[in-house]
Amino acid sequence: MKRIQSGNARLDEVLDGGLPSNAINLIIGHPGSGKTILAEQYLFHNASPQRGGLYLSTVSEPFDKILRYGESLTFFDPDVIGTSVFYGDLGEALSAEGLAGVNSEIDRLLKEYEPQIVVIDSFKALRAFSSDEAEFRRFLHDLAGRLTVVATSAFWIGEYDRERAVDAPEFAVADSIIALSAKRTAERERRVLQVLKLRGSGFRSGEHAYRISADGLDVFPRMADSLDASEYGLESGRMSTGIAALDETLGDGYWPGSTTLIAGPTGIGKTLMGLHFLFAGAEHNEPGVLATFEENQSQLGRIVGGFGWRLPNPHVHVLGRSPVDLYVDQWIYELLDAIERTNARRVVVDGLGDLMHASPYVMRFRELIFSLIQRLARQGISLMLTLELAELFRVTHLSEIDMSYICDNAVVLQYVLVGSEIRRALIILKTRATRHRLEVREFEILPAGIVTGAQLEATTLFS
Repeated sequence: MKRIQSGNARLDEVLDGGLPSNAINLIIGHPGSGKTILAEQYLFHNASPQRGGLYLSTVSEPFDKILRYGESLTFFDPDVIGTSVFYGDLGEALSAEGLAGVNSEIDRLLKEYEPQIVVIDSFKALRAFSSDEAEFRRFLHDLAGRLTVVATSAFWIGEYDRERAVDAPEFAVADSIIALSAKRTAERERRVLQVLKLRGSGFRSGEHAYRISADGLDVFPRMADSLDASEYGLESGRMSTGIAALDETLGDGYWPGSTTLIAGPTGIGKTLMGLHFLFAGAEHNEPGVLATFEENQSQLGRIVGGFGWRLPNPHVHVLGRSPVDLYVDQWIYELLDAIERTNARRVVVDGLGDLMHASPYVMRFRELIFSLIQRLARQGISLMLTLELAELFRVTHLSEIDMSYICDNAVVLQYVLVGSEIRRALIILKTRATRHRLEVREFEILPAGIVTGAQLEATTLFS
């Protein structure tokens, strides 16, 4: 099947390679959802001097307003206006002769320009000019026939809601339907794209996050990998934790490609343990990525400098994002891009709680983390996740989100009362495919970083 691309590789991935060419495509959504921008994206990406593109306004947006706002987009090339991309207005024909006038004007324009793409914005507005349902259906039939004869890809834009898909004739005629909307979860709102129909083709189901910028729509396909049961190679060596005594307890460190969960209350040293892991790799020229949501570059530089490390470091790369207005689907692609760009072998995600709160629902969060763990494990990339616990002194469970079962290693850090003194304690709850010591060990945070000490007598630690 011949397809047309959008100019955004991830959107084309959702559409299984792109929209079918010479088809009728319906783009629906509420005002401000980006329908016009998406249509113009297709228009400018595909139009050429040999077969141009035609953008037709009806009675919703004035012709000059569409052009004025279009000029703010990076893909809007004024040099191709009049040679590859043509703008027209159906409003006059519609007001004078109704739907019959629209069909006549479109017929004239198709013969004159022989376009590869035709956009009609807003298509929904045309319905108001039909005397009854029968007339509108005849108009649709005639228009669809005209577009089919000239083998053009049509984009009909309208402020339809999804409930109209049941009985609106436009939805039956359309070969593909793309819905743009905004979903609200608590105080957060995110834009989502969903393919409702794609005739003769597969597509990625579900809701896919997107952002609107001067570059148009940037789509982030929903990452929810199924379990891959096929075999893959496993490295036989070990990766140092960066803490000598902890390496000894684990049997020379972590397995490459394993996932480690570091859980503990605030201020206990979770971030520091992640930094140990990354800078231990840097000493052996192993690139690593730190994904953080709390510290900015200045704060992180001060923390790192306090323990004798330095940033920037050619082998430690920082992906810092604010938890405010965070799209988890966008973030996961940024992280994967950073891993590929730096050839990272170690990754630390510092702050699972921030990711969980940014996720629209808990199941989406679990899908995301499961997919990330699977992808990195198959590449032999070691992942460390930090999780803040509410309990300071007595850990009764790791979290409400059941993350420990999909991790290979689980390390709990917590405070322990010894008489009137508060100390830090560490216990390794789990190491998959490795024997480890089930003991509670004291540790301190010194100028050299984390230093583990003697075994503690703390029989009520997990009671």
